[in-house]
Order: sequence, then C-alpha cells, then structure tokens
Amino acid sequence: MKKRPDLILLLLTGLLVLIGLIMVFSSSPALALKLGDPFYYLKRHLFYIVLGLFGLHFALNLNLHNLKRWSLSILGLAIVLLLLVYIPGMGKTLGGATRWLDLYVFSFQPSELVKFAMVVFLAAVLAKGKEEIGKFYSGLFPLLLLLGIVSAIIIKQPDLGTAISIFGTALIMFFIAGAQLWHLLLILSFSALGVLALSLTSQYRLKRLLGFINPWSDPLNIGFHIIQSLLAVGSGGWLGLGLGNSRQKFFYLPQQYADFIFAVLCEELGFIGATTLILIFLGFLVRGLRIARRAGDDFTFLLASGLVAMFAVQIFLNLMVVLGLIPTTGIPLPFISYGGTAMIVNLFAVGLLANISKQSK
Repeated sequence: MKKRPDLILLLLTGLLVLIGLIMVFSSSPALALKLGDPFYYLKRHLFYIVLGLFGLHFALNLNLHNLKRWSLSILGLAIVLLLLVYIPGMGKTLGGATRWLDLYVFSFQPSELVKFAMVVFLAAVLAKGKEEIGKFYSGLFPLLLLLGIVSAIIIKQPDLGTAISIFGTALIMFFIAGAQLWHLLLILSFSALGVLALSLTSQYRLKRLLGFINPWSDPLNIGFHIIQSLLAVGSGGWLGLGLGNSRQKFFYLPQQYADFIFAVLCEELGFIGATTLILIFLGFLVRGLRIARRAGDDFTFLLASGLVAMFAVQIFLNLMVVLGLIPTTGIPLPFISYGGTAMIVNLFAVGLLANISKQSK
C-alpha cells in the first residue's frame, strides 16, 4: 500500500538546498563581478534548483519498475553523452579539463549523470543476479570491467575524483549485495595502486599529491589551495566571522562557490555552523538508509542503498579535501556547492528515494 513520501527526508533536503543557496550568494559575488553581475552565480543556481525540483517531482511519481527495465538504456545514454564531450565544438573546456557539453543556454556535465545511471544499472543487475555476486569471475568481473571502461573515459577528461566517486559507490553496493569481503579488499588494494600510478605519471596530479604531502614546501604554488582552505576553516573559530565576511573568498580559495564552499561556510559560520551542516547531512543519510531498509523488493532496496552511498561518498570526499585530509579531487558538496548538473541529478535522486519511501514496508 502506497503512503505519503518521507517528509523528513524532503525537509532535510530543502534545508540543505536553502543553506547552499545562501552560501552560493555569500561566496560568489567577488568572482561574479568579473562577469559584470554580482548575482550571476546566484541567479544561475536558482535556475538549476528550479529544474531540479521539477526533476524531483517527476522522480517522485515515476514507475520504478519502468526505471529498472530501462536501466541499461539510461546508462548507455549517459555513456554516449560522456563521449560527446570529446567531439570538437561540443565539449567545453574549463581549467584544462573537458568535462562539459556546451548547450549554449547552459553547460551539462555528463559524468554527473553517469554517477546516477551507474547506481540504477547496478541496482537492477545485482537484484537480478544476487547469487552470482559472491563469485568473482561470473559475478564481479563483468561489472568491474564496465566500471573500468567508464572510469577510463572520465579520467581522460581528466576527472579522477568523479571516477573514484563512482568506483567507491559501486564497491559499497557490491558489499551490500553480498560480495565476498576479501574480493572487495583485493579490488580496493589494486584500485589504490592504480590511483597512485595515475598520480605519479601525470604532472598536474603529481603536483596535487606533493601539495597534499607538504603544502608548506611551496606555499605560493602547489600548496596554495590547501593552505588557504585550512586558513579559512581555522579562522572561523567557534561562531565564525559572520555571514558574508569571509576573507578567503576574495580570490584566495579556488572554486570558492563550488568545491571549496565548505571552507567559506566554516570561516563565516564557524565550528557551530559547520557542525550543524554535518549533522543535517548525517540526518539525511540516516533517513535514506531507513528508506532502504524498509524497501519492498531487492531492486528498490539496492537502488535506495546505492543513492545513499552516492551521496555519502561525495560528502566524505569533499569534506576530506577541504580539511586537508586527502588531495584535491574536484568533487562538489551535494546541495551546497554551485553546479547545475549535480543539483538537478541530486534532486532527482532524492525524488527517487521519496518515491521508494511511498512503497516501503
């Protein structure tokens, strides 16, 4: 019997989106002035939120059995869009990375869609072949091969952070579906060696790694971003400098309205504000796990679990980067960071979680 969607999940999501809107407004005007409009990023962020809310409403009323049936087609479309960024004239390059499709009105980042599509596809496959996931060659290996191909396409952009996010989410789904722990530990070990090899053989990734290991060895170059992030976090104290009073957002922090927006929040709202945001995120994830636990069938259970894992991995990676605990990955903070495709996909994912909650046991 269908019930009302989980109102607490929707309330927490609305609260996160509101906090993100306020922080984008606070952190972006200095850079937006270069474009001639101090509200440039705020207006675009509002536009993406509206599109995302339409997506949430659509997902809330979506037939989940149809979603399962079309999971392979959704993933195939996402991969095709991912490949289109390599076609001259279609791909848009920013900061040396070609990750966006230029749609003239706005840019679209296919890798964000791939994150979501991979969760849907894996949920469908794992629900159908639960008995096989415990076997390496017939269960895990084909899925790992697919993940490897998709990750290679994304790393080529280059975007190692998103590839790590997708791979991490998949490993969590494998574990939940019943894969053997030693298989997963083996995969994780080889993956870590692969990430290290990629970091050592790429000039810009090597700089990020060296900047993480010892940022003070070159504080004005490879260590600059980590140092400025830590200065922002540390200078907030208990209560912060006050909303809008960040100093590091004035061209010290990179992507101060996107990847490093949590650093600005720490500086302006302090330890109390940062802790409050983390607690809201924890509440959101716990609510998502509750929905997964009460799901009515294997597919919706794995889908809800995978979506929660997708959010958790991104939150974890972003916060770890801002706090200087891992090298910079370029992963946005869900609902908080500026970013059109991510906001639309994330709100659509929340709509699916709420949809599953209507049909829970």
